[in-house]
Amino acid sequence: MTDRLELAARYIIDEIGEDVEREGLVRTPSRFAKAWREITSGYDRTVSQIVGDGVFSAESDDVVIVSHMKFFSTCEHHLLPFFGECSVAYLPGSKIIGLSKIPKLLQMYAQRLQVQERLTREIGEAVEQVIAPRGVAVLVKATHLCSVMRDIQDHDAPMISAYTSGLYREEPERMEFFRRTVGYGN
Repeated sequence: MTDRLELAARYIIDEIGEDVEREGLVRTPSRFAKAWREITSGYDRTVSQIVGDGVFSAESDDVVIVSHMKFFSTCEHHLLPFFGECSVAYLPGSKIIGLSKIPKLLQMYAQRLQVQERLTREIGEAVEQVIAPRGVAVLVKATHLCSVMRDIQDHDAPMISAYTSGLYREEPERMEFFRRTVGYGN
C-alpha cells in the first residue's frame, strides 16, 4: 500500500507541473512523508508524558522565567512554517516545574498544526494545569513564512502574542517587568 503522505507529495509535485520521476524528485515523496511525520509529532505526546515526575515543592515564591526558547511550527492555514522565540514566566504557588519541561512543552505544542495565538495559550494553560502557579505569562514572537513568502512579503514584521493569568493579569505591572526582562515589545 502506498503511503498517503507520499501520495500527497506526488500529487503536489505533479500539480505544479514538475516531473515526479525527475532524478532530483524521485525520492522527494518519501522524504516529504518522513519530514511531515517529524514536524507533526506533537500529536503523539501529552502534557503528563512530557512532565512526568518533573514537579517539585516550591522553596520560593519569586518569579521563574525561561526565556528565548527557539521553536518551529506549521501554520494550519497555509501549511507553511513559522518560527521564533517563546518566553514563559510563572509565580510559584506550592509547586515548581523542572525547567527542562517548559521547552519540551513548547516543542510538543509547536509540533502540531498551529496558529500562534493558540500555541501561546496552550503553553500557559499547560503550566497552570501542572503546577497551579499564582500567575503565568507567556510571550511568543514569531516570523510567519505565509506572510514573508506570499502576499505581504514583509520580512520585518514579526507577530507577538501574549497569554496571562492570575497575578500577571490582575497586576499589569508584573507583565511589564516580564516584557522588559525578556526584551519583547521594545
